[in-house]
Amino acid sequence: MAFSLNRVMLIGNLGRDAETRFTTNNVSVTNFSLATTRSYKDKDGNWQNETTWHNVTGFNLSDFFKDNLKKGKKFYIEGRISKRDYNDKDGNKRTATDVICERLIPLESASGGSSDGGETTSSGSDEPPQVENNEDLPF
Repeated sequence: MAFSLNRVMLIGNLGRDAETRFTTNNVSVTNFSLATTRSYKDKDGNWQNETTWHNVTGFNLSDFFKDNLKKGKKFYIEGRISKRDYNDKDGNKRTATDVICERLIPLESASGGSSDGGETTSSGSDEPPQVENNEDLPF
């Protein structure tokens, strides 16, 4: 029996404010970019930083997330990788790779400081909100 796993876990900072639009079925689709950075020593022993940018898509995110997904904020994101084909403005076929967000946890308080996991959210809960994605969404 063959098994497969499509899972990604990222901690990084938003590269731009999130943008939300709605499908014809009134499903909210929120897109943003996330930067992750790894540090390593090069062959000369000098520390280097390598930043990778990820396109992230979330479906039906709460208003808390839509209001707090701002450039520079740090988030933990868990989800799956999805590949899609599209035609650019010149009609050329392109491929994009996205992270479909299934879990989203803020790692900073609303004031921008580090979160200790006990911040109060707009729902009044003592835990940071999490989003669980619905598997029948179109992506």
